[in-house]
Amino acid sequence: MRWLKWAFWGSLLLLVGALLHYNLPKRDVVYITGVEIKLERIDPNSVFWASSENNAATGPVERDVRFIDTVQADGGVKVFRNEDTGGGWPPYFKFDSANLQAEARNLVSTAADPQWVALRHYGWRIPFLSIYPNALSVTPVAGPDVRLIPWFNIVVLTLLVAVVWGVGVRLRRWSARHLSPWLDRGDRRVAIWGDAIRRRRAARAEQKKAR
Repeated sequence: MRWLKWAFWGSLLLLVGALLHYNLPKRDVVYITGVEIKLERIDPNSVFWASSENNAATGPVERDVRFIDTVQADGGVKVFRNEDTGGGWPPYFKFDSANLQAEARNLVSTAADPQWVALRHYGWRIPFLSIYPNALSVTPVAGPDVRLIPWFNIVVLTLLVAVVWGVGVRLRRWSARHLSPWLDRGDRRVAIWGDAIRRRRAARAEQKKAR
């Protein structure tokens, strides 16, 4: 059964890693080529779009979504949506998507004279599923080789590791004080019952031989 244990913990780690990778902020160094507003058909239950105001909808709804078009240092293109998160999840409390759209429009440039920016965002870009990362902020930088240290992610992951370690230590102590003795008593009871059953069988076998 060891493989089942490893499969469970491996699946749990993959799930936690995917949640962290999606929700923690990342920064891409890009230059902005344009901004636009497009009408999108969105499933109200989708977790990859901001919550719709029409929460009573039972099917896909159409609404306007702001987008920011960018080009990366290697020439690849990347499109970001620009939606408010409000007080929902993830808890970025973003209410200024209109202002961010204006900032992005002011930073539009071309390949001949690029204005490099660090675009902070969360989420994934999956083209065939029409999933876009959500832009959080945009900051001009000196160039595509600027070094960006993810201090926010370092702090969050350090705190998360500390919490998991602290909970794990307390669970091990609780297990040693309460669960292990209970299991040991159960093991002793099982051993006593097993010995009693074996003695009965041995006594019956001796009786049969005596006959």
